[in-house]
Amino acid sequence: MAEIDLEGLRATQPLIEEIAAQVAREFTLDSVVWGLVAGDQLLTTGTTGSVSNVATRYRIASMTKSFTAAAVLSLRDEGRLSIDIPVDEYAPELQTICRTESGTRITLRHLLSMTSGLAGDDPWADRHLDATAQEMNALYQQGAVYAFAPGTHFEYSNLGFALIGRVVERVTGRRVRDFVDERFLQPLQMTSTTWDPPFEHEWAPPTRVQDGQIIPDGLAPLGDGEIAPMGGLWTTVADLSRWVIWLNEANNNVQSNTGQLGVASRRDMQVMHSYAGVIALDGDKAPTGYGYGLMLRDDPTLGIVNSHSGGVPGYGSNMRWLAGRHIGVVAMSNTTYAPMAIFTHRVLKMLHSANLVPSCQTAVSDVLQQRSEQLVALLNHWDSEQAQFIFTDNVALDESLERRQSAALKVVTEHGPFIIKSITPNSHIEAVIECVNSKKIEILLGPTHSAPIQWYELK
Repeated sequence: MAEIDLEGLRATQPLIEEIAAQVAREFTLDSVVWGLVAGDQLLTTGTTGSVSNVATRYRIASMTKSFTAAAVLSLRDEGRLSIDIPVDEYAPELQTICRTESGTRITLRHLLSMTSGLAGDDPWADRHLDATAQEMNALYQQGAVYAFAPGTHFEYSNLGFALIGRVVERVTGRRVRDFVDERFLQPLQMTSTTWDPPFEHEWAPPTRVQDGQIIPDGLAPLGDGEIAPMGGLWTTVADLSRWVIWLNEANNNVQSNTGQLGVASRRDMQVMHSYAGVIALDGDKAPTGYGYGLMLRDDPTLGIVNSHSGGVPGYGSNMRWLAGRHIGVVAMSNTTYAPMAIFTHRVLKMLHSANLVPSCQTAVSDVLQQRSEQLVALLNHWDSEQAQFIFTDNVALDESLERRQSAALKVVTEHGPFIIKSITPNSHIEAVIECVNSKKIEILLGPTHSAPIQWYELK
């Protein structure tokens, strides 16, 4: 794991509190609760506005999609379903709604990656979380409107995650909520995360802004229903942080004993499966796309950022982390569509500016270490047989071994022998070898079994 400056991060708490207060004023929010994740722990937390208890429960809306997606991939990994089989083969009642003019049959892959083409539906779906199975069956029989042909464009669909929920139920005989509870919430000890409104606990009542003033939303929160797989969960800062830690640790190949989904599938959730375009966040533009239940952003300053927002009448939330870099932020508010993504983005930018974000480090693989040492030894004391042993056959064709030997001898004569100071990998087969006296060697291993060196360059 990259070194994390925990004390430095803790010291930013007043700065994060000021960002929270600023966002609350700027967007007229009733409350904001937040948490800073560092490595495998929730490092600091805070609140502003009407809520003073960070353990208060909020509805996280569309962040629920990551839990539903994890459930599907868990079933895929067990061989109980395929994400490439048309969904109406699992749930025949979906046949009408999944008919498209192009003739393409909707799959779970389409639905998970927001490429089904089903029309965007945030305002409508947010008011129907509690829809019954009978109500949804009637809707499914009527069919649906498609914005695009399936597989051709990104189009955010909540209804699509209701279809996913129906498939999970047909495959397992259980509702998504029960499956998620067993596979993820219980093992990860997310005991404050529920599908039903947490009226028996401390919870943040929904508010909205009218004429510049915060007022009660006026309607009781909707209960759990057929569309809930897209946005039904309630949680706390502590629980949501556990989810972020568990997802992000997969980017560092950490196999957890909790939460029944392997590293490969958790990574799969965090790979861009559909491109949504260049999207601005708080004025900063970046290429953005969708994985499986998660958003991905290739931020020019922060690098690869994984996230998801949640918004329904009365609530807004966001979870955001730097892929594989051990830093994340979660935030929730009880005001309609509160832009918590702006808050989490500003916090990460502040941490980056303060040089508190760990570098994105890849471990040096054994074979990369070995080949780097062999190359340095060869450059110091050239041996033709050794050169042919550690190089692929293209190396001598690209530039003769005689010329390479002469170049190495020139550097050693003028500056002394190559002595490895550090190896900084870009992947398991590519690295920059930094030597003493400011010499550098770039190295790239070949694709064959023994991974000989296919290219190198002296700097």
